[in-house]
Amino acid sequence: MRAVVQRVSQASVSVEGRIVGAIDGPGLMVLVGVTHDDDPGKARKLASKLWGLRILEDEKSCSDVNAPLLVVSQFTLYGDTRKGRRPSWTAAAPGPVAEPLVDAVVQELRALGAKVETGEFGADMKVSLVNDGPVTLILEL
Repeated sequence: MRAVVQRVSQASVSVEGRIVGAIDGPGLMVLVGVTHDDDPGKARKLASKLWGLRILEDEKSCSDVNAPLLVVSQFTLYGDTRKGRRPSWTAAAPGPVAEPLVDAVVQELRALGAKVETGEFGADMKVSLVNDGPVTLILEL
């Protein structure tokens, strides 16, 4: 699994003009990509890492201050651009494999006590955010 994590002061995701997920106030915007050998164990580890990651103000984590997370599936995190001008998506897991694992990350976060908003899997989403810092990290499990 791969995630791009951004510390935000606000973030939202919309589909066809309607907001499907939003967080207001300090929190994390998380883009999650899934590859072929990912499993529920990796989803659990990613959720735990996100919940405890100390990148909010004063080196606090979401778990320290009950900050919300906006989690959006993002298969393009596994795009390979080493050859040519068109990315290859072969490293990205197909929807039937990826969707349950992205859902597992969300469910694991909620089980830890997190307030989690989400995008809509497979939809053409518009993401809006205010990156705070800016702070952006890439996590890979």
